[in-house]
Amino acid sequence: MNAPNDALAEIYSFRLINEKLGTAGQPREDQFPAIASAGYHAVVNIALPTSDNALVNEGSIVTRLGMSYFHIPVDFAAPKPEDFQTFCGLMKTLGNRRVFVHCAANMRVSAFVYLYRVLFQDTLPSEAEKDLKSIWEPNPVWTQFIQQQQCLIAK
Repeated sequence: MNAPNDALAEIYSFRLINEKLGTAGQPREDQFPAIASAGYHAVVNIALPTSDNALVNEGSIVTRLGMSYFHIPVDFAAPKPEDFQTFCGLMKTLGNRRVFVHCAANMRVSAFVYLYRVLFQDTLPSEAEKDLKSIWEPNPVWTQFIQQQQCLIAK
């Protein structure tokens, strides 16, 4: 099992959040077999199709390796509550499956995963924030987005 984990560490900005969830920036085409070998059942891509290093045929690459593929394009400059709601619905549907979530640089993903863990998985904000801030300090757009989602869900 070390070989797949070593290979996963080579993926841009990879983070193992827990045994069921890994996040990263955009994997290269030759890195998807390592994701499958590591036991991930699904790949969720929240980058835009025009994001840096996006793979036009990512869905077919992933499904050829026996994993499910889901694409929720999120505009980095203007994330929408509907994007996060779609993400949450998908994550709930995937349940206990092992899921690999990526965007271009793991910034969008780190914010979505932070929110999902705090709001739906009873993770302490301080614990989830460590993973978020190991990637980046959210800019004003994303700071506001995170605060708005927390308020909407709390209602």
